[in-house]
Amino acid sequence: MADEIQVAVDADGVAVVTLNRPEKRNVVSLAMWRGLGEIYRDFARRTDVRVAILTGAGGHFCGGADISEFSRVRNSVEDARIYGEAGRAATQAIMDLPQPTIAAVHGYGVGGGCGLALACDLRVGDTTTQMGIPAARLSIVYGRLDCSLLLRAVGLANAKLVLYSGRYFPLNDCRAMGLIDVVAEQGALAGAHALAQEFSTRAPLSQRGAKVVLEALDRGEVDQRAAEIAAVQEAAVNSEDYREARQAFLEKRTPVFLGR
Repeated sequence: MADEIQVAVDADGVAVVTLNRPEKRNVVSLAMWRGLGEIYRDFARRTDVRVAILTGAGGHFCGGADISEFSRVRNSVEDARIYGEAGRAATQAIMDLPQPTIAAVHGYGVGGGCGLALACDLRVGDTTTQMGIPAARLSIVYGRLDCSLLLRAVGLANAKLVLYSGRYFPLNDCRAMGLIDVVAEQGALAGAHALAQEFSTRAPLSQRGAKVVLEALDRGEVDQRAAEIAAVQEAAVNSEDYREARQAFLEKRTPVFLGR
């Protein structure tokens, strides 16, 4: 599995997770779903990771789940439940990562690949990008989590269009619907790196706190998470980074944030 998912973290704290099955358009096996969950849960515990980029090797982001193994690993109701749980756990780990997450979607980002991209905070595309969910071609009903991510990104009518049609949508349609947030002329991965480098210079506690507040608002959980929201605000105010930002302003220099 290590060869099929590659992880690199640079000196600026930008982690790049690369799906590495280019000969199969980076389709995801059951082992890879489990591996992705482990990788992102590990990132959540690391202080050296500021931003995480998810991408694919070769010409594509991800062609979805590896259907060729379905006869072995997804051939009964119980198998489908186990398989679905691995996919949900990977998606949830990406969603729950406190640090900013970016998907660099070049070529196909379809099926489960579309779901992985939607789990990230932002999606960067380029002229090669095609996204969609072919569930209607495979007699598969997408689950609550994946449907909720699609609905949040594109709205009800477009979500129905995606799921009813099973189409693969080109870049302009993806951008118009909300499947893609940023179009990079220099290529999706280069664009994602540029965005990640920008994010890596900003205050980590502010970014993490913003994610808590925005996700609570989006999910209608503000009241339930009031204590958590107050805690991230207080942590930022009491941080070394807040003091550094004030001092840097007075000294007319760029602040150096350490995330504490």
